[in-house]
Amino acid sequence: MAGQEKEEEEFPFIKEKIKEKPINKKRLLRHGVYTVGFAVLFGAVACLVFTLLLPIMERWFYPQSDPVMTIPRDEWDTEQQAMSSEQLLETEDTALPEPETQVAPTIQETIITKELELSDYQKLQNKIYAIGQEANCSVVTVTGIVSNTDWYNNAYESSGQSSGIIIGDNGSELLILTEHKVVTTVEEIRVTFIDDTTVRAYLKKFDGNTGIAVLAVNLKLLDEVTMGRISYAVLGNSRSVAQGNVAIAIGSPLGTNYSIGTGNITSVGNVIQTVDATYSIFTTDIVGSSNSSGVLLNLEGEVVGLVMQDYSGNADGNTLTAISISELKTVIEMLSNGKDIPYLGLKVVTVTDRIATDYDIPRGVYIREVLLDSPALEAGLQSGDVIVEIDGEEVSDVDTYEEKVLASEPGKTINITVNRQGMNEYIQVVCSVTAGILP
Repeated sequence: MAGQEKEEEEFPFIKEKIKEKPINKKRLLRHGVYTVGFAVLFGAVACLVFTLLLPIMERWFYPQSDPVMTIPRDEWDTEQQAMSSEQLLETEDTALPEPETQVAPTIQETIITKELELSDYQKLQNKIYAIGQEANCSVVTVTGIVSNTDWYNNAYESSGQSSGIIIGDNGSELLILTEHKVVTTVEEIRVTFIDDTTVRAYLKKFDGNTGIAVLAVNLKLLDEVTMGRISYAVLGNSRSVAQGNVAIAIGSPLGTNYSIGTGNITSVGNVIQTVDATYSIFTTDIVGSSNSSGVLLNLEGEVVGLVMQDYSGNADGNTLTAISISELKTVIEMLSNGKDIPYLGLKVVTVTDRIATDYDIPRGVYIREVLLDSPALEAGLQSGDVIVEIDGEEVSDVDTYEEKVLASEPGKTINITVNRQGMNEYIQVVCSVTAGILP
């Protein structure tokens, strides 16, 4: 017993009872809050990074081409002069021989003459106007909004209006053809459709040469009702338009949107030489206002001309003038796809065989004028030069020249070979021109 007590005295710690460490609830709660906070922060950062990288990863692994709008080009129409020899032969083979014993019956022709009444003329007019009324579903009102202040520093809005034509969509945007002057230096563009629905639009691209522009409207802004009411204009073949053809003007030919004018094409032979292009001009006997805009239709309801009163002569100020739509299709397609129109700064004309013989000028494209501060002037091109090649390919007429220019890109350098008149003969000169953009 005494030994046991002695042992306990030597090892007193044996009597100690080990207790568990008490739990610090505040510290545990704090660590829990930290853990949850870091988890939420990590999840938020991961979600943000995933959201930002998702479009990039989709473009890497699933590349998609941007939607492109294409407009078919037109060729000159050729009329069929006579029936083919095969058709003539087929007609001869199917003719039945006349029986010898049978007398051919006598056919008596009766001609009935009917005098046209005024009501017949009215019916014809109603049918023509019906074409314009149906095409009006492709017409929109374009409004450019500008904010100003009056003399008393009060803010107010001013607006300018013009008509526009719906020419199609690229899958995400509705594309509208209009004049650039109504949306120049504006703060907001609004488009009103035939059902009075008004939405915001934005300028996609414009051509500083012709003054046309293409606007875009997000298709998500249009409901099914509006999409069911509107229609897309059909760009027809204006190369088949002839003098005397019936023309229908829609848009705002009288200065008021959705007005309709009817008449005839009075001339198709006029042309206007603009910068780097030459366009055919249609004149009509349709009376319009000085601020007319819109398009000309044929009897099929197809657009054959773009009304541009800026190109009308002094004598034609009260009648509508339009540019041939076939010659604008390349420019319209480029604008619809968000491309800038290349600009060199030349006014040119084709040197025909007769001109080459009469004036002793080489065949090619004659430069009538070089615009000041233009890329062509900086490259050393001069009036009187005759363009014969662009980038090593032959250029024999204005159409080929225009194709070469539109096929280039702003900022791209092209080599233009010209024949320049020297002391006794023409010498060949190569000029490098960097295409620009006409503001």
